[in-house]
Amino acid sequence: MMKSTVVKLSGVFLVFVLLLSGCKTVKKVGTVEAGEAKEHRVFFDSMKEQAFHYSTLSARLNAEIITPEKELSSRVDLKMVKDSAFQLSIVPVLGIEIFRIEFSRDSVKVLDRLNKRYVAEGYEGMKGKLPVDFNFYNLQALFTNRIFLPGEQEIDPKKYNRFKLSQDGPKAIAKTRDVLDLLYTFIADGEEKLLSLHVTDKSEQYNLYWDYKDFRIVEKQVFPMLMDIRVVADNKQTGKVVLAYGRVEPDVPVKLEFAIPTKYKRITFAQVLKGLSDSKKE
Repeated sequence: MMKSTVVKLSGVFLVFVLLLSGCKTVKKVGTVEAGEAKEHRVFFDSMKEQAFHYSTLSARLNAEIITPEKELSSRVDLKMVKDSAFQLSIVPVLGIEIFRIEFSRDSVKVLDRLNKRYVAEGYEGMKGKLPVDFNFYNLQALFTNRIFLPGEQEIDPKKYNRFKLSQDGPKAIAKTRDVLDLLYTFIADGEEKLLSLHVTDKSEQYNLYWDYKDFRIVEKQVFPMLMDIRVVADNKQTGKVVLAYGRVEPDVPVKLEFAIPTKYKRITFAQVLKGLSDSKKE
């Protein structure tokens, strides 16, 4: 049962990112050690205030995907309308898009131009196939360096008590659990910048790490230009993705289009996971 879970976790992780430069940022921002402990509400109010604010987002990044079997690298164009939808366009060579992925509030769509097929599935239909209490808003938060509550849209101040906060070291640690009893550990510096997220199951055998690095000033705000993502099972790394952001532009006009050619074959999310699982056995 647990082996099946790690296959699913690794598969979901790779689909999210694999199906997943002009730089306007110049000033690098360091991290700060935590000082005097803050009150619970003051700390999380500051986390929300220090988070990256935007209504729309356009970015260009490079995604490097590393598995035990292979290494891949591709340019990725990201377009996001906050709390509505965001798209990842995978363009590996010659400016030709081979994948387009769209996450909206209620569904995920994947366009596979290489194999002329697509996925269009609502999150409700995917329940039971994903071993996490995860939603669109949580994934959006991961890509934009924001703390979140699993399964929630926003962190209402009335729900701050769902986090257990520790401030007795150089970094602050906030922990919470989802309905499936997965543990989420957020780590922040002394200025309440989010530095990392660690998600693990109760046995601590299966882990997802999402680390934020190379903080820089983007339109007078701080943004991590490097995101290091790892999946670890039984102390072995089963997948790694490095997202290196180049151009990051908040609050610019973006247009989200997702036209599916009539001759493309529709497949299910379960078929995608099975294909990933089968490829691991080869």
